[in-house]
Amino acid sequence: MYYEYWSLKKPPFDNVPDPSMYVDVHDSMENAIAETLFAIEEGNECLAVIVGDVGLGKTLSLRLIIDSLDADKYRIALITNPDMSFPQLLREIIGQLAGTPCTVKRKVDLLETFNRLLFTTCEEGKKVLVFIDEANAISPPNLESLRLLTNMQDDAKNLFTIVLAGQKELGKRLEHPSRANLYQRIGTYCRIGKIDSPDKLKQYVDIRMRQAGAVNGDIFTADAIVALWEQSEEGVPRLINKLCKLCLKAGETNGFRRIDGGIVGQVAERFAKRDGRETARKTRKKAERPSVEAKPVERESAAIEPPLFMAEAVEPPMERPEIVPSLAVHQEEERIPPQAPAPETVLPVEETPADGPPRHAAALTEEVPADAPVLEAAPLPEEGLAEAPLEEAAPGEEVRDPGETLIGNYRIHFEIPPDVLREAKTSNPEYRTRIAGSLAARAMNENPHLVSSPSADPVVIWSEIKEALLRRLVA
Repeated sequence: MYYEYWSLKKPPFDNVPDPSMYVDVHDSMENAIAETLFAIEEGNECLAVIVGDVGLGKTLSLRLIIDSLDADKYRIALITNPDMSFPQLLREIIGQLAGTPCTVKRKVDLLETFNRLLFTTCEEGKKVLVFIDEANAISPPNLESLRLLTNMQDDAKNLFTIVLAGQKELGKRLEHPSRANLYQRIGTYCRIGKIDSPDKLKQYVDIRMRQAGAVNGDIFTADAIVALWEQSEEGVPRLINKLCKLCLKAGETNGFRRIDGGIVGQVAERFAKRDGRETARKTRKKAERPSVEAKPVERESAAIEPPLFMAEAVEPPMERPEIVPSLAVHQEEERIPPQAPAPETVLPVEETPADGPPRHAAALTEEVPADAPVLEAAPLPEEGLAEAPLEEAAPGEEVRDPGETLIGNYRIHFEIPPDVLREAKTSNPEYRTRIAGSLAARAMNENPHLVSSPSADPVVIWSEIKEALLRRLVA
């Protein structure tokens, strides 16, 4: 093994959340751990948040916090993949806290089970802790459900604490004005940054080498430390670990006794070349993929197909407004002055593979395994969703499925292409949910005024449109 060549007892730079390899030179991480422990042990808080970019140590922070707690005082659940429905999330939490799989299905019964578990744990002299990693994957409806969950507290103290750790997207959602009721419940809000200087990086490398059993403390030379600082985007721990590991392997392969800046540069250059090829491939693929806004025109005299989605303001008259094939959107009771188009909203839309049969631009092409987990869709709002019968088709003509839904002050009219509708009705629930998400993203791209207001949350609007489309797909 490469680490034995350097007289080490174990790998020093594996990118795993191993508390035994923690190095206390990462100041922002130290602060996050200390403040979160305060929120749990002394602050009597119901919610604590840790936010940071990728590769900065959020998962390791959670592991260190859990290891620092007295196991006799707490019941702990750790969720590492919260991308699921709220009943599934609650079942996973209850199962970990109780020590046995939870078989309860209905949401109301799950809430009752969780409530009983809280008071049972309190009677035992313990407190419930729920840690959720990758919390940026939690859907907006589930964030609201977690907020309501925090209402299950005793009059004198909080019976449980939820700790959310996620990327910057989590922070943006929590700080949005529409979630002030959730943001105000946060007891501690911590941000993890990079290792903040080359000197701290040198300490980080040297200490991890010693923890792995190194006797010689100058394997990485001074210019290697400078190169590591530059090539790790100035202190990203995950990149430091990756570069150091590959440098040690290169040293073993070539019989080196020390790692200098030239070796670090060569290792980093290989990654830069690979990243460049990958970026070029994705760019070509994106250029070859037809835009969702493209309208097929067979000849000059042919009629242009109207957009699938059209948003218009809700008007006072009782009669239903006609569907006009236009992307113009008007605010209720006021006229929007001319303005620059809103930036395109970045949403999770599936990419179309380069090969394979052509499909509708709004359809998803990724095949879902038969044993894929089934996602339970959140309850759909009844108000504002108008059921529309399918129009009769002329001989040889396929029928689109029209419908509409009310989003804020706008009514979204949509028509689901027949091939997408057929595919959705014969697919499993998870695949159907992903189709609805792709269609919702297209609706927002065709109607940028939906998110032109400073208070509009694109993720919330996308989620609402998706749920309305999902109802139409399963009808």
